[in-house]
Amino acid sequence: MDPKRSTLFLGLAFLIFLALSYVENVIFFSTLGDILQNQFLAVAMLFIHNILVISLILLGMTFYVKLVLTDFFEGEKYGRIVIEHPRTFALVFTIMILFLSILRGSSLLGAVSIKALPLILMVSTPIGIVEGYGIYLTIKKTLSRTMSMKALAYIYSIFFIAAIMEVVFINLLTWASTG
Repeated sequence: MDPKRSTLFLGLAFLIFLALSYVENVIFFSTLGDILQNQFLAVAMLFIHNILVISLILLGMTFYVKLVLTDFFEGEKYGRIVIEHPRTFALVFTIMILFLSILRGSSLLGAVSIKALPLILMVSTPIGIVEGYGIYLTIKKTLSRTMSMKALAYIYSIFFIAAIMEVVFINLLTWASTG
């Protein structure tokens, strides 16, 4: 298969999985309260959710790299800038994703009281650092075209640790708010 055709199929797969991720996201957030009742199920569900998110980012970044490398942007002056500076783009994209994640998380709680906000931020920061590191590595390795199975397993293990941390911190936050 020629490179442009495979890029087209990769883009189509990305759009299909993006639509499926929307459905997964709706189901995940609507059942989150029930899932958190069982600690093992909560870790498994958060891990699977994070893996789906990071895999979608990986697929999207791979699609972008293929677009650039097959000269879909040949007339563009700055089409290769993201690939030429993967660390900078990975950092900016990671910060953007973490910020949107915090906004999404706070919207789930409805109205966040000012008293609880420092506690929520304190609890969210370690998880955000771990997940942010995983997102950063995924984007950097994908854009620099150095992603390997070993690197992917390492990134997935980061998100497994983040899922465990998230369940522990949610339990601590629940305990602190009721106690």
